[in-house]
Amino acid sequence: MHFNIKKFILLALSFLLMTNTSVYAIQEVKIEKDSIVSLNECIKIALENSPVIKKYRYNYGISKSNVGIAKAAYFPTIGIGTGYNVNEVSSSSRLRSAYNSNTYSVEASLNQLIWNFGKTNANIRMQKFNMITALFNFDDSVLDTIFEVKTNYYGVLAAKAAVDINRANVQINERNYQRTKAYFEEGIKSKIDLVNAEVNLSDSKVTLVDAEKAYKNAMVKLNNSMYIAFTPDYEIEPTETFNFNESTYSIDLAELDKKNDLSVLPEDVSNAMLTSKVEKMDVLTDYKFQEFPYTFEKSVELAYKNRPDLKAYDATLKAMKENLLYIKREYYPEISAKAGYGFRDINSTNSFNVGINLSSSVNILSKKHEIDSGKLQVALAENEIDLLKQNVYFEVQNAYVNMIELEKQVPLLAVKVRQTLENFELADGRYAVGLGDFIELQDAKVQYNNAQHNYVETIYNYNVARATLEKAMALPQEITITIEDVK
Repeated sequence: MHFNIKKFILLALSFLLMTNTSVYAIQEVKIEKDSIVSLNECIKIALENSPVIKKYRYNYGISKSNVGIAKAAYFPTIGIGTGYNVNEVSSSSRLRSAYNSNTYSVEASLNQLIWNFGKTNANIRMQKFNMITALFNFDDSVLDTIFEVKTNYYGVLAAKAAVDINRANVQINERNYQRTKAYFEEGIKSKIDLVNAEVNLSDSKVTLVDAEKAYKNAMVKLNNSMYIAFTPDYEIEPTETFNFNESTYSIDLAELDKKNDLSVLPEDVSNAMLTSKVEKMDVLTDYKFQEFPYTFEKSVELAYKNRPDLKAYDATLKAMKENLLYIKREYYPEISAKAGYGFRDINSTNSFNVGINLSSSVNILSKKHEIDSGKLQVALAENEIDLLKQNVYFEVQNAYVNMIELEKQVPLLAVKVRQTLENFELADGRYAVGLGDFIELQDAKVQYNNAQHNYVETIYNYNVARATLEKAMALPQEITITIEDVK
């Protein structure tokens, strides 16, 4: 008998200690030195590295375990106990007497819930809806991560284009300085033109340094959105809607203390008179619009259908309703069955009992307030859904309007770049033959540079606006992950 009891205890404890836990571990992905990385590759890296996504994955795992805990209410509860008691009794009367008894006992019990009038079912359904909410929160964090990477990726492309524009501007000013210096030495131009050429050259160098700093900061933001640190030099590929001439600009974010002397004037160049080749540098080429396939009305409809945060709110509402149902059903009694076995070594006593119990315990006043609170939570969840739907509508509307307006501006600004270039070439030609003055030349150059910067900025804004609209609509993404993807 003792052997069977011990075996029963060991088996029961082994069953209680058995767990099946899933740990989501995603190894951080890094970028190789001197590699060329595409937008999709950056998104993939961010999705695999993001601790925010991992957090929501863990939350989903917790909510999934809570469903199992709720279902476990239908599983029998095992109770095990053992003890050893020492009793010693003595008398102080004349006829002294004393005796003692030592008792060893083992008890085991099994409790099984039979029915509690739907309380457990309501709790299970509530936990399932909480799990669905966690799933949609995960999906929403994936969309946020993709949008952030896209925005920062376009920011790097815009910053890189700005560096190209400002580098070309420095070259233009260097050549213009050399030409003005040659004219001054021949007595064709005045000293003030030469001084202005030096000032403009210095200004263009300072502007280039600012552009390079902006490019470094843009790279830092992109690395941050991918959750990678100590990244070696690498390049990013232009996208179909943000394509520019092939030019490389590599930076080392580890050498941030590097200093350059901007006060040094350029050495003489042999073709100081020929400036048109440098000035005709077109930063963006082969610009393509991907026509947006949905009308505004269809965009709003898809947003209501796809948005994971809206689905999460809907699942939360259903969970609140099940919680209210659970609270109401706590008025009902609970039916359970119990079986027990006991053994005591006094006379080798064995006992076995079986019973069915009907029990109920409730604080009526407290339960009334709990029900009132549950009803308000349901009403609050319904109100949050209505509010989110309105916000989604205006979010889509705002993003759609921005994208359409920017789409109209891009070709107009492309024409302006060509026009200001032509004007600059004419002003340069007039200055070269002595018909134009230095101020006219500089105004034409500034207009040309500003037109290029505005063109780049508008294309950046268009790409961001389109990404914002796609996020607001929760459109399917080419690169994404699901809750079941475990690396």
